[in-house]
Amino acid sequence: MALASFALYDLQAGVPLRSIAWFIPADTVQVLLAALCLTYFFGDIPELNSVEALAKYLCFAVIFAPFAAAFLSAPGIGGGYWNGWGISFFSEVLAFLTLTPAVLSWVSNGRSWVRRSRTYHLEAAMLFAGLGFLSYLSFTASVGSNWPALLYSLVPFLLWAALRFGSFGISSAVIIVAFLSIWGAVHGRGPFLDPVPLNSLSSIQLFLICTATPFMVLAGVVEEHKRDVEALRKTEERFRLASRAGKMFAYEWDVATDVVVHTAGSAEILDIEPGVRITGEEIFAKVHPEDLGRLKYAIAELRPERPHLQITYRVLRADGTVSCVERHTRAQFDERGKMLRLIGMVADVTARACAERELSELSGRLIHAQEEERARIARELHDDLGQRMALLQINVERLKQDTAELSSKPRHELNNIAELTSECSSELHDISRQLHPSRLDTLGLVTTLRSFCKEFSLQHNLRVQFVHQEVPERVPKDISLCLFRVVQEALRNVVKHSGAAEVRVELTRHDEQIDLCISDAGAGFDTGFAKADVGLALISMRERLRLVGGHLSIESEVSHGTRIRTRIPLPSTAGQGGDNAKRRAASALTSPEPDMFRMP
Repeated sequence: MALASFALYDLQAGVPLRSIAWFIPADTVQVLLAALCLTYFFGDIPELNSVEALAKYLCFAVIFAPFAAAFLSAPGIGGGYWNGWGISFFSEVLAFLTLTPAVLSWVSNGRSWVRRSRTYHLEAAMLFAGLGFLSYLSFTASVGSNWPALLYSLVPFLLWAALRFGSFGISSAVIIVAFLSIWGAVHGRGPFLDPVPLNSLSSIQLFLICTATPFMVLAGVVEEHKRDVEALRKTEERFRLASRAGKMFAYEWDVATDVVVHTAGSAEILDIEPGVRITGEEIFAKVHPEDLGRLKYAIAELRPERPHLQITYRVLRADGTVSCVERHTRAQFDERGKMLRLIGMVADVTARACAERELSELSGRLIHAQEEERARIARELHDDLGQRMALLQINVERLKQDTAELSSKPRHELNNIAELTSECSSELHDISRQLHPSRLDTLGLVTTLRSFCKEFSLQHNLRVQFVHQEVPERVPKDISLCLFRVVQEALRNVVKHSGAAEVRVELTRHDEQIDLCISDAGAGFDTGFAKADVGLALISMRERLRLVGGHLSIESEVSHGTRIRTRIPLPSTAGQGGDNAKRRAASALTSPEPDMFRMP
């Protein structure tokens, strides 16, 4: 319909049919190319409010489509093929650069513009009125032909339109300038008059193209910047709300000046007033003395290849209370590897630490109750059922002696009963020792483990090699029991899952800690899977070690065996085992070291 209207208009204007025959296919190709490209890249109505969107529009709609269509419309213009090609190309470029952006912005932003405030509309009216007046003086009034420098007066208004009103404002402003400049040239007025009409046309085209393009790009940059600022403002607002709800704050520590910049949440967590200048040393002064060395060491160990730090420690508040915080830090370095600054978040995790402490205490009570119940059952088996089985065994032996005259068959059955009684008695004795290793209290850790490894080796046809070095004779009861249970669970897992023929159990002391390593060359497993699907045996080991302040690490690889390593700090005095265990458990909560799964 639009193309037919153009053809009718050209006929009324006296355009030859031959020219119209070239213009219609050219316009069709141009419109289709521009529509297909814009639909592909934008999908909906193009919004020319960013540099990326403008680049796509300029490339495909302003340049590519007119460039291709000019080859078809050039023969219909006359005056030489390439001369006609140039006139057609620049004319279509000008149309797509002035009229089309204005229509697109009116369609996409018209409703939102109407809802603007009255002040905004008044400012727009003043802009367009002033631009229209100056454009009239520059292009239509006689003064414009005599004073071409008047064109420079349009620049402030075009800047005003681009900076304040974005793509909507600059496209509308360009329409005003284009209409008045073309109208003035058609009526023989303005600064672009030339005795040669073609030169006059080229001057207007170049002026409008060079005027519209940079200001449209400027408007796109401004609108993109405004969106980024708004997105940043919303993000900061969400962060402030989240920090208030989650009791956290962000900080930046300049290492060179030792100045720490922090957000408002620090007032509630560290008793630091917002806006008050504070240094890193003042921050360190608020850290609990028992955690200060660990925190400084962790910061000193940051490297360009390992710039991230996550650590939990305690801080002292002004009212004397202790809070637990979790710090997430990223270090920034210069090209020589020198630390420049630390940025990150500090969150108050006191509630979580209390919950973990309560959970750990509950776990400790459950394990303690479990051990007491095991000891009670073991005593019952040993003192009651064991004694009864021993008495039954004695009576069976007496019966065998008193009934020597029995025939062979009853005597054979009696011998079977005697053997079964002996086996039951032995089994009860073994179950009793597994439930509660009473030899730990009387013979010590090394002797008990050596005996257990020997018995386990005989029971399961598995070679268990036990090695010990510099283990103290007196090891606190809770540590001894923990290590025994770890060995017990680890050897059971070897029998169930590993398939190894030999296991090595190493118990050594290093300075003020005792280390245990159980290794085999069996099937191994994927440590990534183990992290996601932790078994009960591993959970039991971890909880027992947590109660005595120990740490657990597992090294394994499929078909290359497994190594379970534990490390438990020894108290300075053996008699302080119970109190030290409580302190170690509390310390483990404030400075947790997770189970480590790594390849050998």
